[in-house]
Amino acid sequence: YRVHIKNGSMYNTPPVFAIYTCLLTLRWLQSQGGAKGIEKKNIQKAELLYHEIDTNPLFKGTVAKEDRSRMNVCFVMNDSDLEKEFASYCKEEGLYGIKGHRSVGGFRVSLYNAVTLDSTKVLVQAMEHFAEVKA
Repeated sequence: YRVHIKNGSMYNTPPVFAIYTCLLTLRWLQSQGGAKGIEKKNIQKAELLYHEIDTNPLFKGTVAKEDRSRMNVCFVMNDSDLEKEFASYCKEEGLYGIKGHRSVGGFRVSLYNAVTLDSTKVLVQAMEHFAEVKA
């Protein structure tokens, strides 16, 4: 920014929209309790989802517990024949974008900062309901 200041902001056009978007994101982050507040929420979301994966007999995590990500949760179904049906069920329930990587299959749920705990609960409830129907 020193170059911009030295040249009266005429050196080149700064990416105003990107800067503004960053400002709004940082303000939102601050309103959520800052980095520590977001970390706490992200831990809650990840623990909730991993608990369901670990206790629901239809699902299985693909990553060792000590190496699990809080941001991208990967899992498969114990019966791979049910994966397409579960994916369709999720779409019916309004849950999109959880398809796993093409080389691994299964599911990948991204728990980015803007994903709420309530949204995570909706997915967990869908997993529970699907298991009840298939029991």
